[in-house]
Order: sequence, then C-alpha cells, then structure tokens
Amino acid sequence: MSSICEVIKYEGDNTCFIWKHPSEDFNSLTQLIVHESQEAIFFMNGQALDLFGAGRYTLETQNIPKIGKFLNRATGDKNPFHCEVYFINKAEQMAIKWGTDSKVQYIDPKYGFPLAIGASGEMSLRADDSRKLLLKLVGTEKYLGQQKLVSFFRAFLMTRVKTYIAQVIKANAISIFELDENLASFSENIHKLLIPDFADYGISLERFFVTNIVKPDGERQYEKFKELHFRQYADIAEAKLRQQTDLIYAQTEAQKIVIDSQAQATKRAQEGYTYAQERGFDVAEKVAQNEAVGQFTNMGIGFGTMAGVGGAIGGIVGGAVNNAIDAATQPVQPQQSAQPADDMAAFKKKVEKLTVMKEAGMISEEEFEQMKAKLLADIL
Repeated sequence: MSSICEVIKYEGDNTCFIWKHPSEDFNSLTQLIVHESQEAIFFMNGQALDLFGAGRYTLETQNIPKIGKFLNRATGDKNPFHCEVYFINKAEQMAIKWGTDSKVQYIDPKYGFPLAIGASGEMSLRADDSRKLLLKLVGTEKYLGQQKLVSFFRAFLMTRVKTYIAQVIKANAISIFELDENLASFSENIHKLLIPDFADYGISLERFFVTNIVKPDGERQYEKFKELHFRQYADIAEAKLRQQTDLIYAQTEAQKIVIDSQAQATKRAQEGYTYAQERGFDVAEKVAQNEAVGQFTNMGIGFGTMAGVGGAIGGIVGGAVNNAIDAATQPVQPQQSAQPADDMAAFKKKVEKLTVMKEAGMISEEEFEQMKAKLLADIL
C-alpha cells in the first residue's frame, strides 16, 4: 500500500517523449508537479481522465488508506481503484538522424535518363497531441524515447520520404546536378509533405533537413551526362573570359594610341608647329622626291595643304612649283636632229603639266590657254 501522501514529478532525460511514473494506486491528496516543458495525463481505472499542464495539483483518487486495506483483502490484496500518471515531454528534440535504406529510382527531369540516389539528414520532433501520442503509440508501455520513436517511424519514413523525394524532383524539375544548390528548398518541400503524416500520431515535425545526396558516381551513364552538363557551363565561361580578354586588349591598344597622340601633340608644341604644318612637311618632302609636277595627282593631296606651311618649307614648295612652271613654259630650242614627232610628244607632255597645274589651282584658265598657245606657236 502506498503512503498517505506522495509527490509525483519527472526530471529525467530530455531525449524521452513519454515516461510513466512508477508510483501506481497512490492515495488521495497526492501532489502532482508538472514542469513548463511537460504535460501529464492521469489515468483512473484504465481511462485517461485529465490532462495537466504546467503547475502543482492535488490528485483526488478513491484510495483512502484504512478503507483501502479492507478493500484489498476482499480482492486478494489487489487495489480495485487503479490509478497512474504519464508524463509527456513537450520540448523540441533536435538532431534526430534519418536516412533512406535504399536508393530512390527516378527519371532526371532535365536530361531524361534514369537515376538512383540516396538521401540522409536530420529532423526535429515535438510531442504535439499528448493524448493521441500516448494512446496510438505507447499504450501501456512505460517509456518512449527518441530511438524507439524513430524505430516506430522507420518503415513509415522510408516509404514516405522516398516517394516525396521523387515527387519533389519531378514537380520542380530539379536536375541531379542542381540538387546540392537547391537543398534548402528541396528540404522545405519534403518537410511540408511529411507534416500531416506525423500529425496523425500526435507528433509535430518541427524541422526536416536533407543534408546529403548520394549520387551514382562511377556509373557510366551518369558520368557521361555529368561531363556534358559541366562542359556546357565551362564553354560559356571560357567564351566570356575570351570576350573580356579581347575587350581589355582593345582598350589597351586604344589607350596606347591616345598616349602616342598626346606625346606627338606635346612634341609639336615644344618644336613650334601644328599638325597641319606637319602634314605640309610631308607633302613638301614628297614633292621634292618626284621628278615631275605631273605626278602630284598620284599623291592624293591638294596643293592647298602646303599653303599653310609657311616659312622655309613654303619657300621650298614655292620653288619646286616655279621650277615646274618654268620647265613647262620654256620655249623648245630647235635642234637639227629633232623630228616633228618628237616636238609633238614634248608639246603634249608640257600641256599635261600645265593641265595638272590648272587643276591644282596654280594657274588660271586664262593663263593655261595663253601658255598652251605659246607652246603651240613654238613648234610651228
């Protein structure tokens, strides 16, 4: 027979979900203490009568010490008023490991080839509906811990998780090569699907994480598609890198031109001439290198460019032009050995020179006609 007054409480291992207090058939006035993270269920004569939250309670039973002794004799020393208390740990229990016992078969939604993968991770559980958990899973057992609870759910988990993994991959079109970067959303989707399954047993699936995907490394078909998948990204990255390199090279060359131009401009400023004058120097140099004024047209540069040169260069150009005009207008000296055909050839050549001078703006139309008439008179 129990003592007149007892104190019933649980301060044990937090990996426990349900624990039955060893005291049974306790007397009235027994004190029940329930902590903040617990609930307690009071059974009387096989029925779950009351659910107690955090606090201190006085249990009213039909067991009275003196009367109880008399009744026990009548029933063969067995108390006819049976009572007991179960404590339910409501704290969230984390880092409970799970893993598939075999590989999940599915068709990769992106590349369309069959695959087999395994998965593992962690989850956290919490007793949500104490009465449902106690009646559905515990019954009359005295203890339910993490390991035993997971063993209860093992076959259930393997069936559900493998099915949900294939469903989530297909619904979200997640390629085998994209699973690792989508583990967070992948875990969340499977978590949502599993919540109702655990709730049927009074368990709240607080968190569910897929932390590892076992890929079919080494399988010929998988390795082939893996090479193709990573090759396309490598080619794109290589093309982008080449494009950036070409751009940097072009920018470097352009900067070289700018620096060279700035250096040339500084040089001209120091030596006291402009770009137009420098071009005039080039024209004058080419004029001096030609044997006849008639080749001016091959240079592609107008004589007006030389007008701005000035100074000594202007004198050089002017002298070259004057010499060309003198040569073109100089009378032909008669020679005893000259033939009329030679005179006509010389006449044509000089007319061509005069034509070039006229087109270059060095002589006017009127001057051209006068010089031409003079040349014609010289050969007649």
